[in-house]
Amino acid sequence: MYTEGLHFFIAIDMIPGIGSINAKRLIAYCGGAEAVFKEKKALLLKIPGIGETLAKEIAHQKVLQRAENELNFINRYNIAAYSYLDKDYPDRLKACEDGPVVIFSKGDVNFNEGKVMAIVGTRNATDYGKTMCEQIIEELVTLGHSPIIVSGLAFGIDICAHRIALKKSLKTIAVLGHSLDTIYPSEHKNTAREIVSHGALVSDFPSDTKIDRKNFIKRNRIIAGLSDITLVVESGAKGGALITADLANSYNRDVAALPGRTGDKYSEGCNRLIKTNRAAMVESAVDIQELMQWESNTGVVKHAVQTNLFTELLPDEKVITELLDSLDKESLDALALRAKMPVSKVSAILLSLEFAGIVRSLPGKQYCLTRR
Repeated sequence: MYTEGLHFFIAIDMIPGIGSINAKRLIAYCGGAEAVFKEKKALLLKIPGIGETLAKEIAHQKVLQRAENELNFINRYNIAAYSYLDKDYPDRLKACEDGPVVIFSKGDVNFNEGKVMAIVGTRNATDYGKTMCEQIIEELVTLGHSPIIVSGLAFGIDICAHRIALKKSLKTIAVLGHSLDTIYPSEHKNTAREIVSHGALVSDFPSDTKIDRKNFIKRNRIIAGLSDITLVVESGAKGGALITADLANSYNRDVAALPGRTGDKYSEGCNRLIKTNRAAMVESAVDIQELMQWESNTGVVKHAVQTNLFTELLPDEKVITELLDSLDKESLDALALRAKMPVSKVSAILLSLEFAGIVRSLPGKQYCLTRR
């Protein structure tokens, strides 16, 4: 269930205050996880980010015994564990600088195949949010897609997404804000058992980790990092769903949000994401299909923009449209550079093309043609 030498990675991850980025830097400087515990304290102090406190913890090597105990735990309960250097570690997480040093998984899922979609939202989901969550997942299946659905097993939108995925026979991954020796909230234990048989429970916390609010915030980076796209169904002005969306943007992943009525408390976050161009507005599974350029398996084929359409545009509009036709997507600044036009002018052209339904704005000030 685990590779030789894994306990050294686990031990490093257990060093108090180390963090994923510093842990990976430490391993790289020393030439391997085992080498970290053979390094002299004086040399450890020369590694960026490793101060006196961390060097002292490494020198004491107390975490090695705890790591051995963790290996016994995961072996006893048939838990898979991967270091970030293992071939079975999720490829999408490898691309995230702050991805976990070690990830624990209970269940049966291949992290590195197919489409992966995170669905997140408020714990205080409304009937609208629950209905839209169910509708979008069901529409995706009808369109011929079988994405792995990722969420956090929390009340509200999270548990709704997991249960609908199970109902539609989709794999689903629950990323926990605690270790795999418990389930929180306890009301979701039965769903968690189903997920183990039709997906996986995932965590980067070792056993006996106390339930702590900050850990639920920390786990959001895994939800975002595992996924090709994060869909925010409902969110207030603040909350974990917005943190997950911002993390997904920082990883250059697609982010989408469902719009809600002005003044609705639990649509405020979604509307703001859309308004600030940090999320694409989606109203249906078809919008997600087009955003992600997923080919439908039901015979409905997306059509590329026809070149003869460009002849109906003004000369400058035609330049921008033809540039986008040759690209998957492009940023405003890069388009201005390619077109040799001022950014302000290209921005105005893009706005006009959006109104005409020819161009779609994406998160991160990116643009693409609507029909690709």
